[in-house]
Amino acid sequence: MAEHLFQRGPARFFRGLGPRAQVALCQLPLTLIVAALAVATPFAWPTLLHSPVYLSGLLLHGALFLGCLLVPWERLAHRPYLLVPVLDFLAIGLLRNGAAPLLPGLAVLAVFPVIWLSASGMLARSSLVLSFFGTMLIMVPSLAGRFPALTASDITTVLLFPLMMLSVSLAIRFASVHLRLQQQELAQKDRELRTLLHESREREKLLQTVLDATDVGIAAVDRSGQLLVSNNRQRHFRQATGADDALPGQGHQLIFGQDRRTLLPPGKRPISRAIAGESFADYLVWAGEGADQRAVSTAARPLMGEDGSFNGAVVVYTDVTGWVEALAANQELVSNVSHEFKTPLNSIIGNIDLVLDDDGALPTQVAHRLRVVQRNAERLLALVADLTASASTALNVHPKRTDLASLVETSLGSAQAQAERAHIRLSADVPSPLWAYADPLRIGQALDNLVSNAIKYSPDGGTVSISARAGKDWVQLSVSDTGMGMSREDSARVFKRFFRTESAQRASISGAGLGLSITKMIVEGHGGTISCESGQGKGSTFTVTLPADGPPPSF
Repeated sequence: MAEHLFQRGPARFFRGLGPRAQVALCQLPLTLIVAALAVATPFAWPTLLHSPVYLSGLLLHGALFLGCLLVPWERLAHRPYLLVPVLDFLAIGLLRNGAAPLLPGLAVLAVFPVIWLSASGMLARSSLVLSFFGTMLIMVPSLAGRFPALTASDITTVLLFPLMMLSVSLAIRFASVHLRLQQQELAQKDRELRTLLHESREREKLLQTVLDATDVGIAAVDRSGQLLVSNNRQRHFRQATGADDALPGQGHQLIFGQDRRTLLPPGKRPISRAIAGESFADYLVWAGEGADQRAVSTAARPLMGEDGSFNGAVVVYTDVTGWVEALAANQELVSNVSHEFKTPLNSIIGNIDLVLDDDGALPTQVAHRLRVVQRNAERLLALVADLTASASTALNVHPKRTDLASLVETSLGSAQAQAERAHIRLSADVPSPLWAYADPLRIGQALDNLVSNAIKYSPDGGTVSISARAGKDWVQLSVSDTGMGMSREDSARVFKRFFRTESAQRASISGAGLGLSITKMIVEGHGGTISCESGQGKGSTFTVTLPADGPPPSF
């Protein structure tokens, strides 16, 4: 491209000149040589001052150059300025033949009009004919005085020089054609590049418009942290953090952890983690401080090259302040309501217990009704406890080396009375001991929830079984039933809070839809997982996977 621009520079300068200046510029090289010859003649070849033919050649050259400057070529049609190089042949012939035999080499000056005619764009045939015969006319007069005694060498000399000029004309013609083709190709490439550049700019504008129209902040950075692409939302987040760094993620920034008070170290900031090659989602940070502090959920994905190399990352910022505040308000409301419920319920249950301690003095019907009140009050207290647990953002988990087999035995013993009332057979296939790194109280609570659910959702009797298997780093517990089961869509949503299947609602099975949600929180608090496999009318299997040993991930 640089070479192309360099080549276009002289051509652009030449086209910027007027017609007279262009014609004079084409004639100038020959005129300078002839002028130098005229200056040198009195000193080097004084005898030539007495040759009228030689002097006529000098005068004709001068007249032609003045004509180049004075004739209004712009007003004339059909390129009449090409008459100048044609007359140059005559002027060169006068110089050459008038200076012979002192300066026979002046014939070589014919190369200038040959070049002019060949590069002028004249018809190829015309330029070739003029190049050959114009040069021939320069050479022929020198043979007139030796006509009777012409030799083959003389004839060869006369013919050879015009043929050389014809070859020069052909070479220039071919070079001009090739150059024009190159110029056309370059012009076409230039147009294509301009088109691509225009399209690229349009796409860039479109991309920036789309990015600015989104309600999330987007920042793409290279491997060194330099911003490649960002949108207005992301720039707003940077302003909120009071960033004063040249590179994103470095320098002072008001980015806090989840406690909203502790500044995150540079290495824990979203962009710094992304530059380090991490891929993450739902990484919650707080940007800014005071009343303008915002909760921001961040996610990052790496930018990989075709060879698999790390080229940077894309970080997405989502303002979730409203969601976080609504969740906190909801949890506070549930916690407050649950707390207010506990006190009167405990009072009711306590007083009923005192009355029923002396149930022999009570009429049978009164004692029966009090037990109904006691049972429903205890059920309501359990529901309040579930609400309190589900409202908590985290469950306190204190894992230690625990024998799960004993927890399974205890859970089945607690559920035995409920199973007998529902005509359910309980079974277990668990090796003893079965060690895992778990909180016995919380895992016992999770097993109780799973076994109780399995019995409750098997209204027509059947079997509830607990099985276990262990790997090198994990332990799995599976609770299976032969009950009503659920659809694939319902099994995917079963761990959401307050979710209950339509079949359970139609069967009037009691519950608030919190047990499995709490169970999931307990299992994930241990760094484990829980899954559900079920089919309509085919029962359900809940599988809990726990770490076999070592500290679990932080919850």
